[in-house]
Amino acid sequence: FSATVALKRNNVLLALLSTKLIMYIYRKLTPEQRVKLVEERLAKGYPPHSPPHPVQDAEFYHITVSCFEHKCRINTQERRHQILDIIFNKFILDGIEIDAWVVLPNHYHLLVRNINISRLSVLFRSIHGPLARQWNLEDNITGKVWCSFSDRAIRSERHYYTTINYIHYNPVKHGWAKSPYDWSSSSVHWYLEYQGREWLRSTWVEYPVKDYGKGWDD
Repeated sequence: FSATVALKRNNVLLALLSTKLIMYIYRKLTPEQRVKLVEERLAKGYPPHSPPHPVQDAEFYHITVSCFEHKCRINTQERRHQILDIIFNKFILDGIEIDAWVVLPNHYHLLVRNINISRLSVLFRSIHGPLARQWNLEDNITGKVWCSFSDRAIRSERHYYTTINYIHYNPVKHGWAKSPYDWSSSSVHWYLEYQGREWLRSTWVEYPVKDYGKGWDD
């Protein structure tokens, strides 16, 4: 019985280690467990610690980027608008379209198209590196600011519109706002202006969020 429980636990840990939660789980393992799990990841073709990016050719992706240890480093409206401006400038120059976005104090989400996943790490380094140096100076601290990004290929029209709803609802989900419309650093205001409240309302009803994000964006 104990051996079965241990095997199931290792399988769960392996699954978690393929997501952005890897660094939090990894710290709690014994040295022997760390060696085994890294070996398993390498055998699957995953990087040893950072999130894998197994789907390289999808049309749309849901990108998630978190601050290190989920600390609130994007902790002012000015910083949230600053990073959005930089993301849009860099992505537009790279031919990437952004269909939805939200920036919270400790992470952000993007729904993008026309993206080259193999180039994304370089692109994010060019965005996050200068911001990390600037914010550390402003906060008079040193240390890591960002985690590795994670991506999820969009599988269907339903997945696409549910992702838009999930992104817009994120400030409410994490307790930063009572309504999506109360959070300024979100594409919900763009959709409100160009698609209208009725479109947003009907899309919310037709493509409910439900448990979307459970286990990886808690």
